[in-house]
Amino acid sequence: MARAPKARVPVRKEPGAAAPTRKTAGARGDLPSAAELKRTVVIEAIAPVVDGGRYPVKREVGAVFEVSADIFKEGHDVLVAFLLYRRADERAWREAPMRFVDNDRWAGSFTLTDNARWVYTIEALADPFRSWLADLAKRVEAQQDVASELAEGVALVRAAGRRARAGDQRDALAAYARRLEQAATQAEAVEIARDVRLAHFMDAHLDRAAATRAAREFEVMADRERARFAAWYEFFPRSSGGEGRHGTFKDAEAQLDRAAAMGFDVVYLPPVHPIGRSHRKGRNNALSAAPGEPGSPWAIGAGEGGHTAVHPELGTLDDFDGFVEAATRRGLEVALDFAIQASPDHPWVREHPEWFFHRPDGTIKYAENPPKKYQDVYPVNFVGDDPGPLWLEMQRVIEFWIAHGVKTFRVDNPHTKPVRFWEWLIRAVQTTHPEAIFLAEAFTRPKMMKVLAKAGFTQSYTYFTWRNHKQELIDYFTEITTPPISDYFRGNLWPNTPDILHETLVRGGKPAFKFRLVMAATLSSLYGIYSGYELGENVPVREGSEEYLDSEKYQLKTRDWDAPGNLVDYVTRVNRVRRAHPALQRYDNVRFYDADHPAVLWYGKSWGDDHVFVAINLDPERTRACVVDVPLEALGIAPEATYLMHEQFSDATYEWHGPRGYVELHPQRDPAQIFVLKK
Repeated sequence: MARAPKARVPVRKEPGAAAPTRKTAGARGDLPSAAELKRTVVIEAIAPVVDGGRYPVKREVGAVFEVSADIFKEGHDVLVAFLLYRRADERAWREAPMRFVDNDRWAGSFTLTDNARWVYTIEALADPFRSWLADLAKRVEAQQDVASELAEGVALVRAAGRRARAGDQRDALAAYARRLEQAATQAEAVEIARDVRLAHFMDAHLDRAAATRAAREFEVMADRERARFAAWYEFFPRSSGGEGRHGTFKDAEAQLDRAAAMGFDVVYLPPVHPIGRSHRKGRNNALSAAPGEPGSPWAIGAGEGGHTAVHPELGTLDDFDGFVEAATRRGLEVALDFAIQASPDHPWVREHPEWFFHRPDGTIKYAENPPKKYQDVYPVNFVGDDPGPLWLEMQRVIEFWIAHGVKTFRVDNPHTKPVRFWEWLIRAVQTTHPEAIFLAEAFTRPKMMKVLAKAGFTQSYTYFTWRNHKQELIDYFTEITTPPISDYFRGNLWPNTPDILHETLVRGGKPAFKFRLVMAATLSSLYGIYSGYELGENVPVREGSEEYLDSEKYQLKTRDWDAPGNLVDYVTRVNRVRRAHPALQRYDNVRFYDADHPAVLWYGKSWGDDHVFVAINLDPERTRACVVDVPLEALGIAPEATYLMHEQFSDATYEWHGPRGYVELHPQRDPAQIFVLKK
């Protein structure tokens, strides 16, 4: 029974109201354009990204950077996806095809060929020709008539021919269209459609107009290799002059010889600028310096200049340039301390008093970390009425030292300055100097340490100094050397610094110095020691303090580098092993394995065919022996096979059999062992 047409209900139009249009239709606002409505591919869960793309991922030059994502759409179309990438200073995109992995997961990669900031994103679309081929195959298998489908295919091939420029491929596509039309049978046409050369031409002239692009672009910073692999050695040039005499840059070249001979890559110098005289600190942080005492290098600035000057007792700026050249000849890189603070005598205090904090009476506040007081230092105010000129001055200081051959900066207390400042400064510097490396000295709350790394710091100090028990070491290093944290955070491990003498070294003596060194050098690809470590210096200023007695921060320090019992040869051996084994030059490949004693830490690193394993006795007083697990399957070794382990300190080779090995660690002789697998 036919139904009567429904009566039309007139739409009441309010005075002045426009008739509904495509743009105003719908309660949720304007519709996108017709072209946008056709872009229905879903691209999500892109990895790696940092905080959804808020910050760049970190990698190194030469790395193959793999990107993955979930890519899918409604229906049964065959999808194709492309990884788009370019250097940040380029406009044109390059691209690499992405491959289907499984469960709608796709992956693609490109090589980071330059030390630069790179941009990447993903584009995907349904491929009409491949979708047509897949549908055609199903119909042929079902023995259906495919005349209509073949006509559709001809139309697709002709459209691709129109997109092709005049030439061989355009002619080839036209020929394929004619062959499809003129095929004697459907079976012959199907064979023509399946020709791999036709698929190649169709891929080359795919219509990308309806492609879906990921919602945003992402960044990856390709740092130079030294950002990932380096051994640092910190020393005070002023202590190089011999008994009672202030050292010069020329004197300090002897320390370059020592650092190079021990196998270090970077020599890090505390501030080398003029030191203030007002409220100068004395020996062991005494409130007043005695006549002739040099003061703290971190009290920066005097009548001779500030952050772009050198301390006159060290020499001239030309002398500094000569020191950098001398380091380069020895295969070393010079890292400078960048401390944003000033002594009361710094030129900034006179020229820019607005850059500092003021008390109600107008006087400038000195630095405090109660109960500690630093009367010789003024902190800088980053939240004044107009911080812009201060920010630009910080950029000028960094670029000044880059012009004098410095490419690496250890930044003092960055967590006391705005994160937004560091994000701006590091990006601004690396835009013109991508080789610049910044190490964050931020022993602070975990989230602040991590966000500084996200904001651009190339490397970061860690909690390594305070991680001394087996499980906390495993937990901590599993955390910081695996994604998502390892995508932006590179931990630089220091068993000591001028500020930190941990009780493990105080109570553990030489065994602790040895095993903490080996851990620092092998758990991470980045580590450093402060001079005196190789002499086993471990006397605190008082019981329970982490400050050194007679700290070099406040006085010149003369050392006998050949003192009996020194660890120079041990340090040299460790650095030689690091350089010889690519597995130890990677940051994100440490894996922990079971050792059946709570005082023995057992872990390994692999890269290609290089496999290194490390055993650590965390007890500096007693010999510990135990059985350790070996991941035979991952190593490609049969379960019952025999293999050789070459120990790097003793040069002994051990024959191990099956998935478990035996280690015995004597505190005084070998508290740590490094094994290299020899198949």
